[in-house]
Amino acid sequence: MAVYNLRPDFDWDSEGIKEVRKRDGRIVAFDATKITKAIAKAAEQDGLSRPQEIALLMTSEVIRVIGTDFPQFTTPHVENIQDVVIKVLKENDLGSLADTYLTYRENRTKSRAEASNLLKQIGAIIKESPIGIEGNANVGHNFSAKLLQIASAASKWYYENELLPTDIAKAHKEGYIHIHDLDSYGKTLNCMQIPLDKLLKNGFSTGYGFIRPPKRIGSAAALMCIIMQSSQNDMYGGQSIPWMDKSLAKFVDQRYDDLLGSDLTDEETQLKASITREVYQAMEATIHNLNTMHSRAGSQVPFSSVNLGTDLTPRGRLITEQFLKAFYAGLGRGETPIFPNVVFRLKTGVNFNPEDPNYDLYQLALKVAGRRMNPTFSFMDSSMNKPFGDKTSYMGCRSRLIDNIYGESTSEARGSIAPVSINLPKLALESEGSTETFFEKLDQTLALCKKQLLHRVEVLKQRTVSDIPFVMGEHLYMGSDDLSPNQSIWEAMKHGSINIGFIGLAEALILLTGKHHGESDISQELGLAIVSHIRAYCDDITDKEKLNCTCYATPAEGLSGRFIALDKKEFGTIPQITDKDYYTNSFHIPVNYQISAFNKIALEGPYHKYCNAGHISYVEVESPLENNPKALESLHRKMAASDMGYAGVNFPIDECVDCAYSGIVDNECPVCGSTRINRVRRVTGYLSYLHRFTTGKKAEYQNRQPHKKA
Repeated sequence: MAVYNLRPDFDWDSEGIKEVRKRDGRIVAFDATKITKAIAKAAEQDGLSRPQEIALLMTSEVIRVIGTDFPQFTTPHVENIQDVVIKVLKENDLGSLADTYLTYRENRTKSRAEASNLLKQIGAIIKESPIGIEGNANVGHNFSAKLLQIASAASKWYYENELLPTDIAKAHKEGYIHIHDLDSYGKTLNCMQIPLDKLLKNGFSTGYGFIRPPKRIGSAAALMCIIMQSSQNDMYGGQSIPWMDKSLAKFVDQRYDDLLGSDLTDEETQLKASITREVYQAMEATIHNLNTMHSRAGSQVPFSSVNLGTDLTPRGRLITEQFLKAFYAGLGRGETPIFPNVVFRLKTGVNFNPEDPNYDLYQLALKVAGRRMNPTFSFMDSSMNKPFGDKTSYMGCRSRLIDNIYGESTSEARGSIAPVSINLPKLALESEGSTETFFEKLDQTLALCKKQLLHRVEVLKQRTVSDIPFVMGEHLYMGSDDLSPNQSIWEAMKHGSINIGFIGLAEALILLTGKHHGESDISQELGLAIVSHIRAYCDDITDKEKLNCTCYATPAEGLSGRFIALDKKEFGTIPQITDKDYYTNSFHIPVNYQISAFNKIALEGPYHKYCNAGHISYVEVESPLENNPKALESLHRKMAASDMGYAGVNFPIDECVDCAYSGIVDNECPVCGSTRINRVRRVTGYLSYLHRFTTGKKAEYQNRQPHKKA
């Protein structure tokens, strides 16, 4: 091969090009290493041995050819140089490498175009364009939020164009898959179920001195909020407390245990009231803190969730009772708290039946949920949760984690590493009605998801404890206790999970069968086959790759609009498929389909057990259920009977910004006439204001139809 007869001793300083003309007309100093880097990358992709040596030799030959054959190129254009590179490669029997280099060149051209688009995005963010909030209704428009959005846009561009394997980047750009939180691809992990007991017992540091263990409930509750805020700053997903009742109970005055019953003296009655008031104030402060304490450089409040309801001790019950009462009371003027997401565990023998010791707390939770939409409810007796007692914890967005091939199966001290989601309607559109073709395409896409997740894991293995200083350095994550600051996070990270999600099952079924799963038993059977197939593939990854891999009913907040926009551009407007601005979430029955609540629950329930990374189902009602808790309880019993793991009931809550009136408001407040109305609604699991919803979710909300009970 002629390459080995070239001149490796070529003197670039004395014989080389001095300047080069850029595409924008600028003349800059010539940098030969850019040619070398491009050829080396192409050689590596071609699987050639000694790619760097080949690249150096080829670079010297390119410079020689330009100087010898094209003396008129005193200041060559970069395009001229690239043409010479291809010529030289072909003349030296490296035709395949020339083709690969050409592809690299074309991709770089696209990358430059996208970089130009990036600048436009940044300009739009600065000008307060909605483009900055299309992914998360919990991110505002303040100074810090804009800085975060600009950094996010730049990071996405970098990872998509410089780090991702070509086929993965292409699949993401074209909307076959969606890599969630691409801006954080190589920086950190997703979310966390915080081991609160451990931190409150041992104390911790946020980087500016040591915080000693608390002694009273007020201090413990305040530190819990600080811990969630600090953990949020290390991660891009949510933060959850697995057992808030059990973890905080030990900080309640111990004398409370002896103050139960009806035969108390006046002094004992006053002491009990004092302790109860202290706990209420601590819980009230918790709710206020989690709606005002900002994280991630001030761009948003922590995406917080708390799980409670199963502690049977007197002090644990008091925590749950007073927290629910404080949540019911709301914020300073009675406004509905957006955070924390509250997850009330339901379990037979504990709180689900009238004879259970915590049934009274369940009744209180029903009253609060009927007024505030929170708590949502998790079912510990469902088939996927029952083997773990009451250990399974959820986040408000629906995330769930329990199984662990590397250690104890528990939610605590673990979280999601990263998810990726599949565009099921796109696969169905390309399958043209063939179920066989659809499953072939699904397998191909699952293979891409696997490759992408394994790649992300390898990238994240390079992170050290000092890169994630609070979560890893303060030993929140399982397996991090013995890691030093400069060690890889892998020994802790391996306890987390990678997740493959999906959206648009309903639209995919319409394309494949003519009806969605709310309309047809055949479609329901196919829908379950599709989701169980994804779950089986995840289980296979767990077995073969020795990673906790789980199936995810993707929340798809911004994604529901992104996927459909791409498909509408490619396939046009198709009735019931792309004739709207969103795809239906995960396995849900379309929101505009008229169906009873009980039928919806019965049809969606069987999907929960397959989605072991997280799942949620909703029932929509026309107005709050505060005065009809039995109706909500009957829905829960149907959910439990249908093997649901996690669910909520939605209804409108409208609140006047000016006078704090709360009710259902049309255009203006009936009390003060103000048109400044915060419309509290649920989006992908958590509460937010309707005006903060993404474009797709606003369109979905407008199409939601209430469900009658029967």
